[in-house]
Amino acid sequence: MSFTLKSHFLPSGGLSTICYVTIVLFVVYFIRRRKKAREEKTLGLAASSKRSKGGQDYSDVFPPSQRPVLSSFDSRFPYNVDKSKLSRLVLRMNENYATASPGRFIYSGFTVGDVSKLGDFPDYAALSEVPLPKPAEDFDIKTSQPRPYRPLRWPYHQTMSFQKMETDYWIELDNTYHRYIQERKNIYAKNGKNILNALPGSELACKELMEMVMQFLCARYPHYFRLEGNTFINDALGTNTDLSTVDPLHVLLENVPEDFAIMLRDPKTGRYHFRAGVICASTGWSLGTKLGLGLPEIHEPVPDYREKMQLSMDRFFTKMPVSKPIQRGAWGFEVGQHLYMPPEDPGLNVRNSQDPSLSVEGLYFRVDWQTLRRLPLSGAIVFNFKAFFTPVTSLKHEPYIPSLSLKIISDSKENLIRYKSVWHVEHVLKPALAEYERYQLENGIMEKDWQHQTLPESPFFRGWEAKWKQSDLSSD
Repeated sequence: MSFTLKSHFLPSGGLSTICYVTIVLFVVYFIRRRKKAREEKTLGLAASSKRSKGGQDYSDVFPPSQRPVLSSFDSRFPYNVDKSKLSRLVLRMNENYATASPGRFIYSGFTVGDVSKLGDFPDYAALSEVPLPKPAEDFDIKTSQPRPYRPLRWPYHQTMSFQKMETDYWIELDNTYHRYIQERKNIYAKNGKNILNALPGSELACKELMEMVMQFLCARYPHYFRLEGNTFINDALGTNTDLSTVDPLHVLLENVPEDFAIMLRDPKTGRYHFRAGVICASTGWSLGTKLGLGLPEIHEPVPDYREKMQLSMDRFFTKMPVSKPIQRGAWGFEVGQHLYMPPEDPGLNVRNSQDPSLSVEGLYFRVDWQTLRRLPLSGAIVFNFKAFFTPVTSLKHEPYIPSLSLKIISDSKENLIRYKSVWHVEHVLKPALAEYERYQLENGIMEKDWQHQTLPESPFFRGWEAKWKQSDLSSD
């Protein structure tokens, strides 16, 4: 969940986006959904919350459980649990499930014994009610281009900009795979626990996330990845990984070009804390500066967070269902293609001035494509994202994109413009976008009477699939 909370930093910081935008939007979405439909299956685990001096107490509020789903296809697991035992026997936040007694509970409604009985690599698709992806039969990891995400909206307000997650694209690979994997390994080698770390009590969530990602990769890209027992075979890299001995987060770091942040519930309060993750694409912060913090502490710099947002945020995290993962995109304009820029990085100083030697060829449109989902066994909420960079010059031929971008950065509210942090590049960016807009008008790509609006193809644009496929062909 996005944890850089200095508003002058661009949303491309990844987790910084979800902090003030993504999660808030998701919160509003689910609150509205629950007003329309309250038939969600909760297994009777959610009790009324209590009021305490520190605010709302969610220690007796548990997320919707997937136990009824599991019992429907595996008779070894009873449909019901003793609700009185759940609160009394739930694991502490820093307690390792692997050393706990079988009768202890995980806040997801499963016992330690249940998890042990399921063993390694259970059927997560059935358990989560989120299907595995269809095989990408024609995918070539050396030539396949990333999809051209353009999540632009007008009017540009802090309103819903999410979608139901496309299950085929939870983890999206492309021809940057080898470069990104190596770059991420280099970043970790230099920065260690500021990039990858896990606090006690996150063992099950880390293992579960790794197993779900491995199952996804093997289903989506079967000609590159496969599992043989506890060995993950990566033919794209030519590596074999013993999953029984290698740390789960290291498995992700070395095989998956995505960032992951794991949030876990504190049974004392029912609130969620950032407990584990691997984050290589943060701008203005690092995993090391945010690990262990709860939502209020993570959001401390956000104006009026405690007064106006904390209650809704806490409610959202307590109730998010496993079966409804969601996605969205955050965007911004960058100088170069930098992944990791911690608070002390001198490269951040570029935002304090306008470089007269800057050219449009040095500018990139960055999109962080993000998903948010709850894991079925651990109950952890996982936020993952991947950064995509597109040269600004490539936007010239994309219908409406230059005009829409120019409109947003020129006419949005001042506080939103500051949040996008485009001042340091606007002296080059605005003239370029205006030139591309004129080009599209003169060549019939954009109608003269077109009114600025969110595109019906959002988060893409008219003709994006043809451009995407043509890009694949031109890479051959």
